[in-house]
Amino acid sequence: MAVFSGQGIHYNRGKVFEIAMASVAELQNKLTVLMGQLSLEQLQVLMDCATYLADEESEAATQEMLSIPGLLERVRQLEATPHTTARNWRSLRSDV
Repeated sequence: MAVFSGQGIHYNRGKVFEIAMASVAELQNKLTVLMGQLSLEQLQVLMDCATYLADEESEAATQEMLSIPGLLERVRQLEATPHTTARNWRSLRSDV
């Protein structure tokens, strides 16, 4: 059975997602408890840090997408192409 190793912990491949979700929920719960102990100024600092991390992640994802050869040109072509063959999904089948 394949094993995934992350941060010094080994997981069976089938359990990785389940464990990761449990870890996210656990971290969110701990963060919520800690936030209740912070002053307004500390909460503002935490908000700034979280915003920075989210923006950094978004920028990294954008750069990854832009690094795909020809992707931007293809998107522009698709946006410029009229889509007259599209139909309202409700009119395709009414029995669904």
